[in-house]
Amino acid sequence: MKSNLLEQIHSPIDLRLLDEAQLPQLAHELRDFIINIVATKEGHLGASLGVVELTIALHYVFNTPEDLLVWDVGHQAYGHKILTERRTIFHTNRQLNGISGFPKRSESVYDTFGVGHSSTSISAALGMAIASNLKGNFEKQHIAVIGDASIASGMAFEGLNHAGVTDANLLVILNDNAIGIDPSVGALKNYFTAVKEGKNPRQNNMIRSLNFNYSGPIDGNDLFAVIKELKRLQKIKGPKFLHLITTKGKGLQQAEENQVKYHAPGKFDASTGEIIPKQEEHLPPKYQDVFGLTILDLAKKNEKIVGITPAMPSGSSLKFMMDAFPKRAFDVGIAEQHAVTLSAGMATQGMIVYCNIYSTFLQRAYDQVIHDVALQNLPVIFCLDRAGLVGEDGATHQGVFDLAYLRCVPNMIIYAPLNEVDLQNILYTAQSGLNHPIAIRYPRGRGVTKNWETNYFSKYETIPIGKAKLIKNGSKVAILSTGTIGNNVSLALAKIEQPENFAHYDFAFIKPLDETELHTIFKQFETIITIEDGCIKGGFGSGILEFAATHNYTSKIQLLGIPDAFIEQGSINELQQYSGISVDSLEITFSSC
Repeated sequence: MKSNLLEQIHSPIDLRLLDEAQLPQLAHELRDFIINIVATKEGHLGASLGVVELTIALHYVFNTPEDLLVWDVGHQAYGHKILTERRTIFHTNRQLNGISGFPKRSESVYDTFGVGHSSTSISAALGMAIASNLKGNFEKQHIAVIGDASIASGMAFEGLNHAGVTDANLLVILNDNAIGIDPSVGALKNYFTAVKEGKNPRQNNMIRSLNFNYSGPIDGNDLFAVIKELKRLQKIKGPKFLHLITTKGKGLQQAEENQVKYHAPGKFDASTGEIIPKQEEHLPPKYQDVFGLTILDLAKKNEKIVGITPAMPSGSSLKFMMDAFPKRAFDVGIAEQHAVTLSAGMATQGMIVYCNIYSTFLQRAYDQVIHDVALQNLPVIFCLDRAGLVGEDGATHQGVFDLAYLRCVPNMIIYAPLNEVDLQNILYTAQSGLNHPIAIRYPRGRGVTKNWETNYFSKYETIPIGKAKLIKNGSKVAILSTGTIGNNVSLALAKIEQPENFAHYDFAFIKPLDETELHTIFKQFETIITIEDGCIKGGFGSGILEFAATHNYTSKIQLLGIPDAFIEQGSINELQQYSGISVDSLEITFSSC
């Protein structure tokens, strides 16, 4: 019986002691280890399975961590983590106080650059390579591993453009599996497909034209071929580019056949690969589906409506409209800057544009929001999915900064619905003739309204812009909440002994604030509590403080929200507890008033 090789490997030093002939067995064991852990603990599966051979080859050939390895995004880095001193704690992946689901500098010397958003690896590795040259080290290797979806992003091209005119010792490895989370799109994807199929003449090689030493395409799941090519490239100086073809989900039949679903499949049977079904009957809808179904319904009635998303058609549920109206709904790839300015261009021509971008990814297009949309006062409708705390994806993905970074932008309307009925109504209101851009932020996960589609769908009501609403009367303390965190407030108030002391207001509009209602509140209440699932610094509560200062109100104001820290991974409830905005936390806060 063969001994278990993976159990003997603590670090790449142990890996390099193996005979090359033993590595296929190690690849099989590593794949099984990833499958068995993710099957019960959940996480990103397909990407890591696809690069098992590449991961082993990189740490076998190169002298990591002295040689510097940068993974783009990091979805595919589970094997890397397991081989680099974290095998025995890998079961804590993406859990509170566990290891991060992405490479993270503070976690390991083998994680040379913190990642989570796409297309940063080439620039980071190039920076490291130039720094090595400046320090007189011309032997150190610098490797960036990037996928075919990520390399289509503008930032990746900026890095390639610069690298091609340097003598940096940089190796860019293209992990080409024709899919990101959803299938890759665009002309560059078609180019790589032609290269793989041998239909592109060698003299037309785009990468060579950027002054890279290009090799490939080769089978990235052929361990011996990859090792041989890496050893060859190790001896070549200057910028190099290796094109690998891999299969996302390699080694698990269902993950190979359904690559979108098995990107992050949830819990599944490790032996059969079958996803364990969740009991989802009679549950409220997901906010993303409320968006997707509502925009589809509105688009049927208004031919000026278009939808745009950067590489998240399934995650945003824009897929509903893309299937029904393929010429009016666009996946532009991992290109948030382009998505925003494309939306602006369409808006100049009278189109009603719903630009759906995850809150954490809109950060990447901040200049375009200000310069191309708000400055020109174009009525683009930004739909910010995954706003607030998102949970296990951790600090790189928490959508907690949008209120602060959008609230300061002139002309911008900002709205956070309390529930899915409010979300559908603001989506309806936004297409009926706003004179300004609007950002509509809503969270990951499910709402609170059961039978929404049966009882509320298509029963639209126009929402008056800038109006707050009283949810509950009270005598002593005014609670001002914005967005779905207001539901935690209602649940907490139902549990305290003297709920009659508390008034609760829903300030769905963070901008413009309902100043008429605020004057009434400040004249009536001496204590005011603001609650948001965004960062306290510069957010909704800051806006209330600014109002009070401007009008010389002296009420005591307490701000609750996300503290001035990057929030790591954990369940949403755990992270709300940490931030003091969970139902239990609010109950304690209210009881002490």
